[in-house]
Amino acid sequence: MVIAVLSGKGGTGKTLLSVNLSYLAKKSIYIDCDVEEPNGLLYYKLEKQTKESVFVDMPIIDHDKCNGCRICTDFCKFNALAFIKGRVQVYDDLCHSCGGCKLVCPQNAITEVKKSVGEIKSGNYGDTEVLSGEMIIGEESGVPIIKALLNRIVGKDKTVFIDSPPGNGCTVMESISEADYCVLVAEPSIFGLHNLNMVYNLAKVFNKKIGLVINKVSDNLIINEYALKNNIKVLGEIPMNLTMGKLNSEGKIVSKMKEYKPLFNDILDTIYKEVKIWNNC
Repeated sequence: MVIAVLSGKGGTGKTLLSVNLSYLAKKSIYIDCDVEEPNGLLYYKLEKQTKESVFVDMPIIDHDKCNGCRICTDFCKFNALAFIKGRVQVYDDLCHSCGGCKLVCPQNAITEVKKSVGEIKSGNYGDTEVLSGEMIIGEESGVPIIKALLNRIVGKDKTVFIDSPPGNGCTVMESISEADYCVLVAEPSIFGLHNLNMVYNLAKVFNKKIGLVINKVSDNLIINEYALKNNIKVLGEIPMNLTMGKLNSEGKIVSKMKEYKPLFNDILDTIYKEVKIWNNC
């Protein structure tokens, strides 16, 4: 079972929920796909961890073989190749590493080299397998790192919790691509409603089954009304609690504590029930 946790912006409680649910679940995997600003390891403090670089293929032009036919530059829809002053130039920041230019070159003038775009850190925290991706500063896209992270879970009989990037961009789309169920996290405010609507529409485009957790609950029912209007199951509500907020800011896994464990256990049980209902439909 793969559960993706997402929100329309950062700071909503996505990591709080992902970490605590994965900690309570048995035989779980936590994946931090927020590769631009990963913070899952602030909670899962691994005593031992391994690091592995993530590489993509970048084209290299052999100018002795290239005859300037421009077939490769015409093929590239991302403008990563340009014919300037009689030579084909490669712009790494625009390249999507599709390999198409190499295939279409009639002179076999294009080869590829490996370029590091980030790394994956992994280890175990009790019964939880922890994976965290981090993009090299200055790189354009974290999608290759997220693909590499998701490849790690193929064939594993564990409950996977994906801590998705915030927003609704390409990295978010990649992180939820293999999800069986999406948990949306929202705050009860006008801005929270706007950001919830973004990720709700994204999940619908991907035809994902969804549920909602409301964080920092107050007497503002704007999110509850939205959920009712759109027939979204409210999986649970996390109260505005200064003590829990302080513990969370210190990198503590709050579901370890007896006063907060029932709250996250109830949300986890509700998610399991919802997934089971959808699978039986």
